[in-house]
Amino acid sequence: MSNSISRQKFLQQTAMAGAAVLLSSLESFALTKADKKLKVAVIGCGSVSNRYLPQLQSSKLIEVVSLCDIKYDRALAQNKQYNVNAKTYPNIHAMLQGVPFDMMVTLTDMQVHGELNKIALLAGKHVWSEKPMANTYAEGKALLDLAKSKKLRLWGAPAVVNSPQFAFMSKAIQEGKLGRVASAHGQYGHTGPTWSAFFYEKGGGSMPDLGVYNMATLTGLLGPARSVMAMLSIVKPERTVDDKGKIKVEAEDNAHILLEHDKNIISHVMCGFNFFDTHGHEAGAQTLHSIQVFGDAGNMRLIGYDWETNGVVLDTAETQPPKLMSTDKGGYEWQEGARVTGESIVKGIEPRINVEHALHVLEIMEAARRSSATGMKVKLKSKFPWPMV
Repeated sequence: MSNSISRQKFLQQTAMAGAAVLLSSLESFALTKADKKLKVAVIGCGSVSNRYLPQLQSSKLIEVVSLCDIKYDRALAQNKQYNVNAKTYPNIHAMLQGVPFDMMVTLTDMQVHGELNKIALLAGKHVWSEKPMANTYAEGKALLDLAKSKKLRLWGAPAVVNSPQFAFMSKAIQEGKLGRVASAHGQYGHTGPTWSAFFYEKGGGSMPDLGVYNMATLTGLLGPARSVMAMLSIVKPERTVDDKGKIKVEAEDNAHILLEHDKNIISHVMCGFNFFDTHGHEAGAQTLHSIQVFGDAGNMRLIGYDWETNGVVLDTAETQPPKLMSTDKGGYEWQEGARVTGESIVKGIEPRINVEHALHVLEIMEAARRSSATGMKVKLKSKFPWPMV
């Protein structure tokens, strides 16, 4: 921690002196002038962009210069809606030939994330991608290798590790407040999106849309998973969606995943598109817990969703009631990932969000599908820097 603080002070001093000094692998990607803004292009101007654009525009270090969508009217509409004053394009190739930019923010249908991210990296652009950053672990690993070879940065959502509540829970575990940790549980679901078919098509599913949050949180808290066992199913074989009407469901809409961590810790994730919840996507008033961690000296329960946190209940005493703690969100929002990582490029600092972590979660999802299909435990090979806090 002291080393991190000294680096920040050093960067501040050098910025004031008008020079950028590169201290780490990330800092080698920092912009040459401390006062230069990172130019960002957003591809995918659907519903998620309504959350991302205000976040990006709130930063003094970022300028959104391009908006792109294959449904071109959506790019035009968002440009006007948020007064972005950006150039608009109907496809990624036109955007790459247009106004120069430094980082692409990928907000499209999940099935094309890997393809689009590769095109951007090959063109020399940093990338922040909504989840998942690729459709397979091999594709994601190839993207990371490509980014490293070109000295570019690549990140993938979600940004759950950024919340103060995640930090509180991680520190409690690392400080031994729960004793010997044994088990954890995460759950997240609703009755399923209706605005697009891609959630239910091959490459979609409840894991990359919903379970990914809990997988990121639990591995972030407990460390990389060593192996996976899972059961996946399709409860509703047909759905009716806005863009294509009645469709056949091809990806799991119901999933239970067991993760084995070091020190014999086991965690469990359940997610699906068949979970009745009056809150749905809105968690501001959510009082139920979505993450639980159990040790032999205490337990913790994260109130709200792990992507929209409302506090942590800590229970470590038999004679005293549980305490609601860490209720301050500190400005954290789930859609802040692109802003935070973009600012890290400008500042030359390493964010808590880590691409190896996103890649590990991608391997978990792929392993869960293999485990469900074979009935076997699947070993994992990926790791990420841990503990994260």
